[in-house]
Amino acid sequence: MSSPVPGAVTVCAEPAGVGRRAAGEDPRKRDQILEGAKRVFMKAGFDAATMNDITREAQVSKGTIYVYFNNKEDLFAALIERERSRLVASMRSALSGDGSIEENLTSFGTALATHVLSPGTIYAMRTVIGVIERMPQLANRFFTTGPDSVRSVIETYLASQVEAGHVELDDVPLAAIQFMELSTAGLFKPRLFGKLDKAVPREEIDRTVASAVRMFLATYGKQRG
Repeated sequence: MSSPVPGAVTVCAEPAGVGRRAAGEDPRKRDQILEGAKRVFMKAGFDAATMNDITREAQVSKGTIYVYFNNKEDLFAALIERERSRLVASMRSALSGDGSIEENLTSFGTALATHVLSPGTIYAMRTVIGVIERMPQLANRFFTTGPDSVRSVIETYLASQVEAGHVELDDVPLAAIQFMELSTAGLFKPRLFGKLDKAVPREEIDRTVASAVRMFLATYGKQRG
């Protein structure tokens, strides 16, 4: 083997996994496409939106968009899953504090209600309802109750509160659903079906969640003293 030429720079091969990402594996590009799709869906509606519209809005080529997503149904499902992941992270954070059960449930209920009543979530729910007959798989992905769901987060928290002796629950999953429903009681359905067209005032959310916490703990909280 010949000796290196004096003054020459030795170039080492990059380790596997370093450098350019494989096609379809760049998270920034994927998010760029998803953000473009979200804007198109919000403006045009799911049925009227086309992959060409999304390509233009996301400023990517047709070849690029199809590397990441097969069709607009795949895109919409990915948007749902991304938003759900963000919500689950937010819900875990709301229950991670050192405060009392009243404080933690208030934080959780407020975060949940704010998200559920937001324009983006309401639009997504209306879209899923509109296509459920021909695309039932979207509804299944939207309402997942697996380990990475909001329901699982509140169930885990309530189970820990039972163990700590703060509440008495014979059916944790049912209690979790009840608290989630109470947190948006009287607000969710009017918002979903258009009776409340504008954003729900924060004071209304606060009032509803405060009542939900009082009712929940009046039923399940252990009496002290």
